[in-house]
Amino acid sequence: MGSLSRRQLMQSAGAAVAGSALLASNTQAGRKQPVKKVARKGNINQSIVNWCFSSYWKPEELIPLASQLGCKSVELISPKAFPLLKEQGLECAIASVSIEGVPPFVKGFNNPNYHEEVIAATRKSIDSCAEFGFKRVIAFTGMAEELSAEEGAANCVEGFKKIVGYAEEKGVVICLEMLNTRDDTHPMKGHPGYQGDHTEYCVDIINRVGSANLKLLFDIYHVQIMDGDVIRRIHQHKDVIAHVHTAGNPGRAELNDAQEINYPACMQALVDVGYEGFVGQEFIPTGDPLAGLQEAIAACDV
Repeated sequence: MGSLSRRQLMQSAGAAVAGSALLASNTQAGRKQPVKKVARKGNINQSIVNWCFSSYWKPEELIPLASQLGCKSVELISPKAFPLLKEQGLECAIASVSIEGVPPFVKGFNNPNYHEEVIAATRKSIDSCAEFGFKRVIAFTGMAEELSAEEGAANCVEGFKKIVGYAEEKGVVICLEMLNTRDDTHPMKGHPGYQGDHTEYCVDIINRVGSANLKLLFDIYHVQIMDGDVIRRIHQHKDVIAHVHTAGNPGRAELNDAQEINYPACMQALVDVGYEGFVGQEFIPTGDPLAGLQEAIAACDV
């Protein structure tokens, strides 16, 4: 996993999608043909995760398409696109962190050998967000390698304490993501070897740091695979959830009837606990990506 480049990950994600004719038709749709607004009720702030759809639409195509669909953000997108997001009245709900040579979840806060590099990259992302008024930056524990769970957690606490004060100064929340280690079929469907693979493990790290500027990225897809009991966990951890991701399980595909998660019920739970953050659509399309987005956005528009 550590040898995979971001380019390879994008290529791998794109391998699951339909052919070039579909790509061309949907790129055209996103760029020139207005689409019907789907997110209408306003109870859930919806966002589109860029990497899932970068094989279909360039940022200058995806950003206006997101607006047309009623979404309020395109996230995990290059800071080069931040000015366009602002022009369109959208946000980057959560920003990525760039680690040279590896996917960002490989080197994380659990390993002191990577602290200098990871903290510098996180600081850079915080600065980019603060410049444009965006509020969240992603973070990861990293791969366990030879570290025990206890060592990894202690190192995460130490590492986050080195940067969370800077996040406080800039008004940005660092969001630690739990990832599943169970799915080994695809480099973006599961992350074997990742240390923070349980919700409560990540929540414990957050609580030990003790800052309102370190919270949880609650990815429903990953939580369902590793822990389940999603709605109860939304209620239990409502005070530390700062961002939410979606995808269908199994397969990290569309939010349709072929998968097991009841997304309208999960979204209603978020409404019930007073969640005011964003929900990012982070599925890998297996068919028409525009139709998949429309279906997912509708399912989450409670």
